Amino acid sequence: MIEPTVDVVLPCLNEAEALPWVLERIPPGWRALVVDNGSTDGSAGLARSLGATVVTETRRGFGAACHAGLMAATAEIVCFCDCDASLDPGLLTGFVRRIEEGDDLVLGRRRPQSRGVWPAHARAGNYALSHLVRRRTGLRLKDLGPLRAARRDGLLKLGLTDRRSGYPLEMVVRAADEGWRIREVDVPYLPRSGKSKVTGTWRGTFQAVMDMRKVLAR
Repeated sequence: MIEPTVDVVLPCLNEAEALPWVLERIPPGWRALVVDNGSTDGSAGLARSLGATVVTETRRGFGAACHAGLMAATAEIVCFCDCDASLDPGLLTGFVRRIEEGDDLVLGRRRPQSRGVWPAHARAGNYALSHLVRRRTGLRLKDLGPLRAARRDGLLKLGLTDRRSGYPLEMVVRAADEGWRIREVDVPYLPRSGKSKVTGTWRGTFQAVMDMRKVLAR
């Protein structure tokens, strides 16, 4: 097998509707690692039929799925992207270019493209967490979104332990503690396919915020 130039980790829980759109936008030569986190809608089989590599993670949780993908990755650079068609993985080519030019972690700042894409309660939770991250690390980030890129070896050395919604935040905090060069770039945020398991409800957003606060408290 030809070694992929970049691995893209796609945590997946019942995203059969969005998978074709997402996978067709993976850049040529890159490998899509779809991490099935207990889907019941045929997502895993569909992903395989579309050419993706499927990783099975039975432990539920966004962080569990992301980390399983990271552990399965072999490429020098690893990217992360939601699998719900709200973010275009094709944009990651710019992220990878910045990594190759010297940045250590590149994060996508979501910019909603239409009303209702990012519910008010989700934006409020994200704003509060960004403020806490600034106090903790000094980073003036506007978002803690899922679209990101970094070198695989560096990510593994961070020793990430959260397996719930705090995983993206833990990555940023530990990277900041290690003195990484962290850059945030604007990306279009599109209407997702289906209902969000996290930001689609007040309860989901509240749980995500609690998970992330636990990360900051550790």
